[in-house]
Amino acid sequence: MGLECLVLTRDSALLSAIRAKFNELGIEILVRKDAALAVELSKERHLDGFVIDCDDVQGGKEALSNILGNPANKQSVMVAVLNGGTSVSEAIERGANFVLNKPLQDGRLRACLDIAVPKMEREHRRYFRHEIDLPVELQLHTGQPFLARMLNVSEGGFAIQISKPLPEGVLSVQFDLPSIEPEKFRGRAIIAWASDPVTGLRLLYIEPQCRATFQAWLKSLEAQLRFRESAQASRHWQPVPFERAVRPKDQP
Repeated sequence: MGLECLVLTRDSALLSAIRAKFNELGIEILVRKDAALAVELSKERHLDGFVIDCDDVQGGKEALSNILGNPANKQSVMVAVLNGGTSVSEAIERGANFVLNKPLQDGRLRACLDIAVPKMEREHRRYFRHEIDLPVELQLHTGQPFLARMLNVSEGGFAIQISKPLPEGVLSVQFDLPSIEPEKFRGRAIIAWASDPVTGLRLLYIEPQCRATFQAWLKSLEAQLRFRESAQASRHWQPVPFERAVRPKDQP
């Protein structure tokens, strides 16, 4: 569940510098050399961050705003790299959170990532879905109730399975937060997407008294996931048999 970032560039020097720093930080990168392909990928999946070579890729600066126009990546972290063709103000207007100039300076890149990476981590936690199976109670503003099952959850919302389509509008949501002393989650949400029989809900509001418990539950789910990933990696690890090195004088 590590961070994933897309790099749009044809510049081998830029890619090499980005790759080196991202490898140090454990960030996986996907590379695209064509702006249209980068935008198309952003329509298909969420990514925690983007590095966009605005001036040395045709359509690069347009890709900034086009990527942020896709619902899955509207809050992803955007780093714009300029080379004289795009102004800093234009890059920011198009949605860039950070702006770098070529030739890329190591200190400037490091300082940028010191701020950008925590934002990517925050976005990752907001968007990452933990698989779950919980009953959920929904209620329209009219008071009409609906019962559903939660299939996954993130900081920003969750997916539910429901027997009939939900009408448009704000929904009241409540469910039991799993813990030693169960507490009721209460909040409000709106439909983000629907693909029968699954519906995605985006959280609009969480009642103050259950926010801390909700965050603690998400952290426990993340800790469980990390433990499973670590255990799986350990099962694949094979120790190298120790063999005594034979020095020349020991040989017959």
